Amino acid sequence: MAEWKLKIRAFLTDNRTLFGVWFLVGLLAGLTKLNPVRHNNYDIFCGVFRHLIDGLNLYAAYPTEYHDINHYGPVFSLIIAPFAMMPLWLGMTLWCVALAMFLYWAVRQPQFSRAQQIFIIWFCAHELLTALFMQQFNVAIAAIIVFSYVLVEREQEPWAALLIMIGTLVKIYGIVGVAFWLFSKHKGKFILWLIIWAAVLFVAPMAISSPAYIVDQYQEWFYNILAKNDANLFSDMQNISLLGFVRKTAYACTFGMTALRSVINHVTLPIDSWCTRYSDLWLILPGILLFAAPLLRFKQWQNTYFRQALLASVLMFVCLFSTGTESNGYIIALVGVVLWYTACPWKRNGWDIALLVFVFILTSMSPSDLFPRYIRTEFVRPLALKALPVIIVWLQLIGEMILRDYSETTAIDNH
Repeated sequence: MAEWKLKIRAFLTDNRTLFGVWFLVGLLAGLTKLNPVRHNNYDIFCGVFRHLIDGLNLYAAYPTEYHDINHYGPVFSLIIAPFAMMPLWLGMTLWCVALAMFLYWAVRQPQFSRAQQIFIIWFCAHELLTALFMQQFNVAIAAIIVFSYVLVEREQEPWAALLIMIGTLVKIYGIVGVAFWLFSKHKGKFILWLIIWAAVLFVAPMAISSPAYIVDQYQEWFYNILAKNDANLFSDMQNISLLGFVRKTAYACTFGMTALRSVINHVTLPIDSWCTRYSDLWLILPGILLFAAPLLRFKQWQNTYFRQALLASVLMFVCLFSTGTESNGYIIALVGVVLWYTACPWKRNGWDIALLVFVFILTSMSPSDLFPRYIRTEFVRPLALKALPVIIVWLQLIGEMILRDYSETTAIDNH
């Protein structure tokens, strides 16, 4: 029996198995979504390239091509171009595989222990599949944030700055990588490269269009983001965040679940009240202060685990404090959850293990058919409950970063 356990453990931790699992997740996601009604997001992405080539508005509706509208910056046209020029079946499959492999490459860097790498790959496999089923760029955003941290650790600030600006000019989220500037040993160089890459990437799409058109599209993108933020407040598919959880729960407590579901399903308009009028800044500003508070512990900056804890905080923060967070965006947060659990020199207790299980069940599994449908449709989605376990983890992480000592000499393997 003991021999079989060793063989199973060896198989599950073998590099070929780890690579194969995420490669197959990407391949499976691409192949199973070839049905025309099941790859709407990929159609939108390819539309960014086609419409830019044709000089069309990137943020207009094109109902004959796809549902919804594009929300990514013009530079995304260059990222999706190689895939958009391929036949659909090949381009979408390679897109999903490329996203999976990009994140795999990021988490397999030697800045993370082997135990951390294995934990991330297995714990996040289901969430990765969820994101790839929607062909979502959020997988790349997770990789960009992780790689930004890794490259700063390696003192390769020019490449970190490039990734940060790509993430920013595609989907804004990448800007959070600037937080790692604090740990850079070449802060001036880092800022200079951010400015250089911002300029280069801003003008890059002009190579296949025109300067006036690209400038106009950036303006359109700005207005698109503002409009999307307002539309997201009571959206069923967006605002699955701390912001959405608070607003939707407050509305349900005030007017009842039936009223909330009616608003979310666009049957009625939200009732004018305090829980529809307040600004999210009342949550965002305290959130920023909480995020920043641990950084006042300057002596802890020298500890690898503390810096990894900041990476975990960044990965969760970007999901929890954005009204645009979708269910498939939680591939970003779940990498952060694993780093929270592992980036500490003390032994995790029963509460921490229970919280990790809570994250996996409610955050990762709730969108799947393995989760009770009634609970998912009647409570989890309307109340943005997918965010709740990550909210608790993030608050605990902030508390640990403020109170705990990350410089303990005896690091205990948490696995």
